[in-house]
Order: sequence, then C-alpha cells, then structure tokens
Amino acid sequence: MKVLITGGAGYIGSTIASACIDAGIDPVILDNLATGRREFTEGRVFYEGDIADGPLVDRIFAEHRDIAAVVHCAALIVVPDSVADPVGYYRNNVTASLELVGHLLRNGCRRMLFSSSASIYRAGADFTVDEGSAHAPQSPYARTKSMCEAMLADIAAAQPLRVLSLRYFNPIGADPKLRTGLQLRRPSHALGMLISAHEAGIPFRITGTDWPTRDGSGIRDYVHVWDLAAAHVSALQRFDRLFTEGATSRAINLGTGTGTTVRELVDAFNLVVDTPVKTEDIGSRPGDVAGAYTRSELAARDLDWQPRHSVAEGIRDSLRWAQVRDDRLQPG
Repeated sequence: MKVLITGGAGYIGSTIASACIDAGIDPVILDNLATGRREFTEGRVFYEGDIADGPLVDRIFAEHRDIAAVVHCAALIVVPDSVADPVGYYRNNVTASLELVGHLLRNGCRRMLFSSSASIYRAGADFTVDEGSAHAPQSPYARTKSMCEAMLADIAAAQPLRVLSLRYFNPIGADPKLRTGLQLRRPSHALGMLISAHEAGIPFRITGTDWPTRDGSGIRDYVHVWDLAAAHVSALQRFDRLFTEGATSRAINLGTGTGTTVRELVDAFNLVVDTPVKTEDIGSRPGDVAGAYTRSELAARDLDWQPRHSVAEGIRDSLRWAQVRDDRLQPG
C-alpha cells in the first residue's frame, strides 16, 4: 500500500510516516516546510509544496498512481497563535483543505484520514467525552478542525470519498527509534514547555490554576505519539471495513481514557528527571480550556487499537528526543 501524508514533515505526520514504513506501507510526503523539517523527510519520497497547489498534487498522483489513501495532517496547531491570527488559521486549515479535497477527487483518491482534534468537544461535568459529545470549540484553531470535519462530511456525502476523522487528544513522546520528534525548540504545549523549563533551570509556569478540576490545573489525555501513529496504520489497514453500507464519514477518538492534570504531569516529570522542576502559577492563555479526556471504546473495537505507552514513557521519550534534537536538526 502507498499513502500520501500531507504535513508529513511535521511532528505527528513524520511519526505516522515512520510507523507506515515499519508496517510495510510506503509514505509519500507533501509538506511546505512552514513548520515541518526537511530532515524528517530524508530517505522518503518527498514533495515540497502546498496542499492547495493543484498542479503539484496532480504531479504527485501522476508519478504515484498507486496511492490508495491520503492522511491529511497539514495544519497550523498553536491555540494562542490562532487567537492572534485567525485569518491565517482559517486560510491554512480550512481553505487549503477545501482546495486539497478538490485535487484529490480530480485524481481519483477515495479515502481520507483527517487529523482532527479533541479540542472541538464540550466536556461533560466529569471532563470526559466520546464521539457523540457536543461540539463547542473554544479557539479559532479548534473551530478550524470542527469546520473541516463538517466540510469533509458534506463533501463525502455528495462525492465518491470516505473520510475518517481521527480526533487526537494530547500527543507526547517521540518515535522510540528517535527518527523524529517534536521539532520546535520553543514548544507551546505543556510537556514541551516543561522540558524547556528543566533545560533552562527555571520554574515551569502552570497556565491557569482555577479550572474546576481536582487540583485547579487543566486536565488532558496525554497519548504517546507512537501510539497515535499505530492507530493510523490500523485505520489504513482496515479502512474499507470501518464504514457501514452507505456511510461516508465518521470519527474516532484517539486517547488513553485517563485524565492527567498539569500538576500531575509535573509530578510524573519530576519522578523521571534527576533535578525536579519548580512551578509558578499564572493566568490562563488566550483560547485555553479546562480540557477533557476520552471515554470512547470505538478505537479498541473498530481499529483493534489500545495505547501501549504510559505518560511516564511519553515523558522519557520526549526527554530522549530533546537530548538529540539539536544534533538531528539543522539550525533555523
């Protein structure tokens, strides 16, 4: 099997590509390198360019007529940035995705895995959600994911396309073989900022401490990125069996089913490192929410997928990657 991975030079996309290779699936990478890294494409079929570039997409399919599906990971993903630049986020995440789908349909691609997000949900009183939970995206980033899901479902209902939206919770960790990892040197998510604080010897800032959680800090479902990648492999291998007769779109949550607060994440981190990190409480950032974790059974039932890595393993792999990141990536 051969698959096109948009955004395949980014953190998640490149890890999915590695998992595909390990499973005997050939990835073809399309990435404009706005946030992705060229180093993550080494030894892989790679096209540099934008998903909205019709002639480029046509060329890819002309040169790889056996592409069976597309894994659409290309997107901007930083919540505070989306609040500051909603135009850029809607243009990159929604408009470009619409253009991409048109190019895929023109080239006869009938299967799409869409990288969605659990940030689209309104969590229940216990902070759990499943695929049927109400949507209430609280940031422009989250709204782009919700809008894309709705847009893709409408298109799939009218065109020869089936779309599986995989709703990620909070990825941590790295490829266990350290082929790829989080490419950003100044990451905006909790564990990345925790590692940065540890490296700099400064307190880690807990953004938001008055959420209605058990300790006041935000709660998340931290899932190892290698487990996420394995779920994509399972979805690709089972794709045609995932849709009942007449169905053209559906969604599956990808999380561990366990909620971890930010304070608990810090405690787990401090059990792994030699020098504990101190914390400092500050206000929440624009677009931040209390968080949620999944209670879904669909991934286990339909993808035959269970997360295998713990939060501690995700922390360890993130730290292992952080130690080699600057050697693996060129400056810039």
